[in-house]
Amino acid sequence: MAVSPPSQANPARLLVVEDDDTIRETISEALTNEGFQVDAVATGNGALERFKGNPDQQPFDLVLLDLMLPGVSGLDVCRYVRRRGFSTPILVVSARDTETDRVVGLEVGADDYLIKPFGMRELVARCRALLRRTGRNGDAGAKQVLRHEGITLYPEECRVTRDGNEVNLSPKEYRLLEMFMQNPKRVWSRDKLLERVWGIDFMGDSKTVDVHIRWLREKLETNPSAPVFILTVRGFGYRFG
Repeated sequence: MAVSPPSQANPARLLVVEDDDTIRETISEALTNEGFQVDAVATGNGALERFKGNPDQQPFDLVLLDLMLPGVSGLDVCRYVRRRGFSTPILVVSARDTETDRVVGLEVGADDYLIKPFGMRELVARCRALLRRTGRNGDAGAKQVLRHEGITLYPEECRVTRDGNEVNLSPKEYRLLEMFMQNPKRVWSRDKLLERVWGIDFMGDSKTVDVHIRWLREKLETNPSAPVFILTVRGFGYRFG
């Protein structure tokens, strides 16, 4: 199902992956009424088909993903999307409500986690928050391109290059790098990074930050074991440059 509301010339494109027909249709209708362009599938395989193309051409601006799907699970969908290099934000919507479930979902590539049952207003608010973080529906005007040595970050395009070569970052990796480059030399504690990038309601472990920093270093540093861009300030946190 794909719906393009007339109220927006260029609405954000959302993919809803949910096997329960009633929930899928309810979510799709609510998001369409909010002005989004919505595509909906009932299986993990259906979601994978939407991500067969080039990662440089993101098919969606946001994915709402159930975990308990027939065939390919939601976790496997997350892994596949990230392994292919897609940076599309992923909001997990699941009845699995333990801390372990949330941590696993976030660790494999999700950007937020909403537990069923939920209110539609909260769902819409979470979607808009994720879209704001990636700059998809921001209206604050043109943002300045950020450069540091061979790294260039294009905020309007949510794109990063290293020595002219494209670097595929997940939304969390991108947001971390953007904050670092906007505040060179500033030392960020893990708690402050969690608050600014994951949100104040994030329930996971602060080691999530360390994992994402490691991934960033692997993509940006010539020698990740001896970083020159993202530095560890022992006892305090991290700084850039």
